[in-house]
Amino acid sequence: MTPAPSRRTQARPHRTGGPARETPHHPDDRRRTFPALAARPGKDGIAASWWGNAWVDALEETALDPARLTRGRAYAGRGHVDAITVTPGRVVAYVHGSRPRPYRAEIRLRTLGDDDWERLLDTAAARPDHIAALLDKDVPHALASAADLLPAPGDLIPDCSCPDDGFPCKHAAALCYQTAGILDEDPFVLFLMRGRGEQEILAELTRRNAARSAAEHGGARRRAAPTGHPADEGDGTAPALATVRARDALAPRTRPPLPPPLPAPPRPGRPPVYPQAAGAPDPLALDLLAGEAAARAHTTLRTGRDPVGGLSLWQDAVRLAAAHPGSGLTASTRALYTALARADGRTPTDLARAVAAWRQGGLAGLAVLDEEWDPPAGPFDRARPALAAADFPHFRPRRNRLSTPSLQLRLGRDGLWYGYESDPGRDDWWPRGTPDEDPVGALTTLLGR
Repeated sequence: MTPAPSRRTQARPHRTGGPARETPHHPDDRRRTFPALAARPGKDGIAASWWGNAWVDALEETALDPARLTRGRAYAGRGHVDAITVTPGRVVAYVHGSRPRPYRAEIRLRTLGDDDWERLLDTAAARPDHIAALLDKDVPHALASAADLLPAPGDLIPDCSCPDDGFPCKHAAALCYQTAGILDEDPFVLFLMRGRGEQEILAELTRRNAARSAAEHGGARRRAAPTGHPADEGDGTAPALATVRARDALAPRTRPPLPPPLPAPPRPGRPPVYPQAAGAPDPLALDLLAGEAAARAHTTLRTGRDPVGGLSLWQDAVRLAAAHPGSGLTASTRALYTALARADGRTPTDLARAVAAWRQGGLAGLAVLDEEWDPPAGPFDRARPALAAADFPHFRPRRNRLSTPSLQLRLGRDGLWYGYESDPGRDDWWPRGTPDEDPVGALTTLLGR
C-alpha cells in the first residue's frame, strides 16, 4: 500500500506569493476500497493500535444500546462485513445480517477545514520523525492532536438501510469495528476520512520540506555576507538586496488590474467549538446555526443558488432536524427538536415522522407524507395486480394509497412508491424503506427481504 519513494516526491512546484492552490491529487487518491477483513487482536479482537481504539471508542461512548455493539462485534468477527470503501467524510460497506439481502451501512464524520490541514501539515513538516513515523504506518500522538484528526464521542454518525432504529444498529457497529482493523494497517486511511489522500499529503509535505530547506539555506548565506558590503557575485555569498529610488517609488503609475476572485473552497468551513457557559446561548444550537450558515453560504457561492430559499418554515425545520441524526437522543438535542417543531406549531412526534419522510425521499417524501391525491389511471391501477402476482393480494386502494392493516404503499407525484408501516388497528403510519418505481420493489425493501 506504500508507494515507491520516487512517487512520494512528486509534489507540485513551489510558488512564492499569490493565493495558495489546492494540492493536486491522483483521481483515485480520495477513494479507496479494502477487501473484507477478519477479526484482529486487540480491543475485544478488533483494534490493535491506539488510533484504531480511539476510532472504536468514539462510537462506543455515544452508543445507546451495548447489546447492539456486542452483536456488531460478533458480526465483524464472523466476516459479515463485505469490502469497505473509504472517501472523505464517509465509510461504506454492505453488511450481511439475518436476511439474505445485505444492508448498506455507513459511518459519516466531518472533514477537516483548510486551516486544520495547514496546522496539521505544518506540524508534520516541522518534525522529520513525524514524517518517518507516518511512512512507517504509525501516528504520533502530537501529530494527531495538532488538529481534530481522531474522532471524538459524537463525531461518528452511523446510518444503515436496515429497519433497526438503534444508534448504532448492529450492522453499522460491525462496519465501525472492521474499519478499526483497516486503520491498524494503514493510518493514512484516517487522513482520507478527514478529507485528503495519501499521495496528496505526501506531495504537500515534500513541498513544505523543500521550501523550509531553501529558506534555511538562503538565511545561512545571507548571514555569511559582511554587513554593509555588497557581496561579490563570484565569492559564493548572497548578493546585496535590491533597492528602489524614492522618486521611482512615488512616480505616478498605472496600477495593475485586480487578480481574479479566489476559487470557492471545495467544502464548507468548520464552525468553531462553542463553550458551555452560564447565561450563554446553547452550544448545540450555535453549532447547528453556524454549520447550516456555512453550508448554505458555500452552496450559494459555488452555484449562485440559495439551496433553502424556496423552502417553507416547516420544510426547513424538517430539513434541519433530518441533517442531524442525533437529534432527540439527549436532553439538549430533545430541546432543539422541540423548538424546531414549535416553530411551525407542530409536536415533536410530528417532526420525527416528517424527518423519517425527509430521509426517505427529501421534499418529495415529505409531500407524500402530507398529501393525499387522486392519481390518473395507469401505474396505480397496475399496482394491485402486480402485488397479487407477487403473493401480496390484500391491499385496499384509497386515493393514492394501497393499505393492509399494518403496511401501506403511497404513490408520489414523482412516480415512486413510498412504503409505510403501522401497528395493526392504530392508523399511525410511519415512513419506512426505500422509494421504488415498482410497488413490489418498494414493498420488498419495506419488509427487508
